Amino acid sequence: MDFKHLQEKIRHLNEVIRPQYRLYTPREKEILTKTVKLNEEVGELCNDILAILKLQRKAKLDKFDKRNMYEEFADVIITAIQLATAAGVDIDRAVTDKLKKIEKRLDNHKKPVDTNETV
Repeated sequence: MDFKHLQEKIRHLNEVIRPQYRLYTPREKEILTKTVKLNEEVGELCNDILAILKLQRKAKLDKFDKRNMYEEFADVIITAIQLATAAGVDIDRAVTDKLKKIEKRLDNHKKPVDTNETV
């Protein structure tokens, strides 16, 4: 099968199975754009991490500046906060609740096993 034929087949499938999503409000559009932007920023951070681990191709490694990674972390954090704000998420509550959940999980793993217990 050539690519032109494959593209035509996929175009037809897309017409049949395409969800009918509509963005009605500016808020919905903002949430979508912030979500896409967050993915972009995470991708840039991943590139820097790959460079630190020397897993990038030479051309990218030659351009890499380790100080840039700090900016990429900041971009991810800032964009995540912007997305949370657009989505109406209380970040303080979200982080506090999540940390409690993690701590509870860790506490459950730390409980000593009673060796005197009979089976």
